[in-house]
Parts: sequence; C-alpha cells; structure tokens
Amino acid sequence: MAAFHYNALDATGKSSNGMIEADSARLARAQLRESGLFVVELDSLADSGAQKDARSLNLPFRKRIPLSEVSLMLRQLATLLEAGLPLEQALAVLIEQGDNAAMRQVIASLRSEVLAGSTLARAMEKHRDTFPDIHRALMRAGEESGELATVMDKLATYSENQQALQQKIGLAMVYPAIVILVAVLVVGGLLLFVVPPVVEVFQQSKQELPLLTRALIALSDFLSATWLYLLALAVIGGFAAQRALQLETLRYQFHLKLLRLPVLGKLIRGSNTARMASTLSILVGSGVGLLTALNAACGVVTNLPMQRALEDAAAKVREGVTLSRALAASGLFPPVLVHLIASGEQSGRLDIMLDRVAKQQTQEVSGFTTALTSILEPVLILFMGAVVLLIVLAILLPIIQMNQMVK
Repeated sequence: MAAFHYNALDATGKSSNGMIEADSARLARAQLRESGLFVVELDSLADSGAQKDARSLNLPFRKRIPLSEVSLMLRQLATLLEAGLPLEQALAVLIEQGDNAAMRQVIASLRSEVLAGSTLARAMEKHRDTFPDIHRALMRAGEESGELATVMDKLATYSENQQALQQKIGLAMVYPAIVILVAVLVVGGLLLFVVPPVVEVFQQSKQELPLLTRALIALSDFLSATWLYLLALAVIGGFAAQRALQLETLRYQFHLKLLRLPVLGKLIRGSNTARMASTLSILVGSGVGLLTALNAACGVVTNLPMQRALEDAAAKVREGVTLSRALAASGLFPPVLVHLIASGEQSGRLDIMLDRVAKQQTQEVSGFTTALTSILEPVLILFMGAVVLLIVLAILLPIIQMNQMVK
C-alpha cells in the first residue's frame, strides 16, 4: 500500500490537504471523491518527493539526506512514541509535518513496510544510506525489548551530539580556510597585476635593484608565465590524489600518517574515539551483544587504521579476549579508553564507563578545537601581514634608493 499527499477542494470550495493510503493513485482519487473532495493534486510520497527535489536542483538523482534531518526525525518520533502513539500513527504524523520531501519519502516507505507487517529495523535496512548500522541495531534492540521509545530517545540524543560535534569541528575550520583563500588571492593579485607595472619603472632607471626587489620580480615573472599551468597542475593533482585514496592500501597509509601528526592526529584520534565509545555505550546499554555492538561501531570510525584495529579487537573478543586488552594491543586508542573499559569490565558497568569515555573525549576534542582555532586565527593574520609587508618593502626600497641618489 502506497502513501499519497493530496490537495483537494470540498463542496464549498474550501481547500484541504493531507495524506491518504491506497494501492494505487486511481484508488486514492476514488476514496477522496467518496469523501466529497475534488482532487486538485495527488503526489505519491514513495517516489515523487525525491524526484521533485532533484528537478528543483536540475539533478538526475536524489540528494543524500543530511544528519540534521535524520536527527530531527528521530527526536520527533521518540517524542510521539513516548506520548503513547502507535508506531504507524507516529510515522503518519511525521509525514504530514515534514518539510523535506526526501525525508517524507523515506518515512512513507518505512510506514508502508510497518503496515505490511515488517519491523522498523527491517524497514530501515532498505535505507542504509540514511540510517547507518547503529540506528538499525538500536531499533532492533528496542523492538525486541519492548522499549522502543526509550531506545529511540537515546538514539536521537546520540545523533544530535554527533551533529553538534561535526558542526563544531567544521565551523572551526571555516575561518582558517577563508583567511588562507583571501591571502592567496591578495598575494596572487599583487604579484600578477600590481608588481609588473611598478617593475617596469624600476627597470627603466638602469640602477641596481635591492635583493628583495629582484626576488619579487623573479617570482612575479614566474607566476605570470606559469599560473595557468600551476592551476591545471593543482586540479590534476587533486583529482589524482582523490583517485589514489580510493585504493585501500594507499588510504590506509595516508590515514596512518595523519594519526602520527602532532596536532591533526590528536584531533582525528579523539573524534573517532568519541564516536566509537558513544556507539558502544548506547548499544551495550540497550542490551545489544558486544560483538554486534563492535561491528556497528566499526561503521562510525572513519580512520582506516583505527577501523582495522577495532575489527581485529572484535575478532579477539570473539575468541575470548577482553575488550580492553584487545584494544590495547593496537596502540591506536587513547589509554583513558583502555583503562576505563577495563574498569567497566571488572565492575560490570561497561556501558557507563564507555559513556564517560565518550563525554571525556568529546570535551577534549571540543576544547582542543577551540584552542587550535584561537591560535590559528592570529598566526594566519600575522603571516598574511608579513607577506604583504615584504611585497610593499620590495616596492618601496628602490623608490627610497632613487630618492637618495637624487639628493
């Protein structure tokens, strides 16, 4: 049974809209006519919503639904379930209230599967690009335990925290990126368009120019002659690097080198550890088996060496090794994670200790990102000022020299 969104007029000409379910569009129109409504527009939520989004952007495919939309949907669904609404009715409310057509399409598909007798976790299997492993695992655990509303609330909180962490890291990188871009454009504009006319005046004077000025002239001539080639080389290099990183061996080595960097490596390690610990904490606390939780946690770790280490740890746990010892063997995870997990295994409070690790690592990443941004901002500004100062000095030195010769 498919879901349709309709706009219709009643006998008095009053407009109304809503959602109706039927086996086909023809049957949906018939049901609306029997209700005394004249159909103006009827759209299938199962396939038209994504097509509308794609047509509005002139794209032949549907956009990936952002994490913010998924987090909002989970929070709303958790609230409705806690209020006592049945699952299919709660999904129907979300379809009516949704603003994102692609998200409404996914929810309509979930509701159709649920009405057909499927579980919510099984329905989510058809939308792996929207709902990752942890979502499906938690839905399965919630349905099996009869605590779907509680588990949904935990999942909504988890998604919101992950979104907040991603936004904080992303916003922290925006300002340095803008400063670097402006610096490159300003310096490039000076060297390509300002320096050459001034240089012609100096060259006509037939005097020996200062070393700084000669270096600036050489750099300006080089950029003027090769900037197109350099731009093409940068584009080709970026494309080649992207293709090369698709090879798992090269991507593994690249990610390993990133982990060994003094600043960026700490940020990558902390953010991946926070996501992994949060995932394990929620899954283990919801009654999911440790091996299943570890498999789901592998999906949220983006650094390949850490992901491989977690997969190896899962294999060792399957053989009877404790999780703390299995994680410590790789040497890629923070010691605080290993020690707290060991404490949780001994006390039987593994989920609580994992939650503490997640909060500690999230706070550390947040504080480190703030400190890094605070340092980068003045450093980049000073660097840009120093480069511009050198260019100005290279231009002023010959002028000062010429004035002294005239005197």
